[in-house]
Amino acid sequence: YAALLFYWQLLGRQVRVEGRVERALAEESEAYFRTRPLGSRLAAWASPQSRPLADRDQLERLYAAASARFPGENVPLPPHWGGLRLLPDAFEFWQHAANRLHDRIRYEREADAWKRERLAP
Repeated sequence: YAALLFYWQLLGRQVRVEGRVERALAEESEAYFRTRPLGSRLAAWASPQSRPLADRDQLERLYAAASARFPGENVPLPPHWGGLRLLPDAFEFWQHAANRLHDRIRYEREADAWKRERLAP
């Protein structure tokens, strides 16, 4: 289960989406991966994402190794790389208003319909 939050400060609005998460099909991940620039595809092989690095040079060396391993444009999809999809169960729309009397409208999935309710700020 996860939530996404989109906030537009200048507009005084936000949207929150909650729902179950599933992995994208391998074919979908492959199709999207092929649309990415060559450098991004190589970086997907080079980067041990979110793991500590000794320094910037380590990342540059990993990228150089990926470039040498996959010369040309044909860079395959790494086995650890793929997409996720959020399947919405709820949407909440928030609109800023004076005196903290903000508008909040929530839609929640119930069977085959969406229940709409106004929430207190």
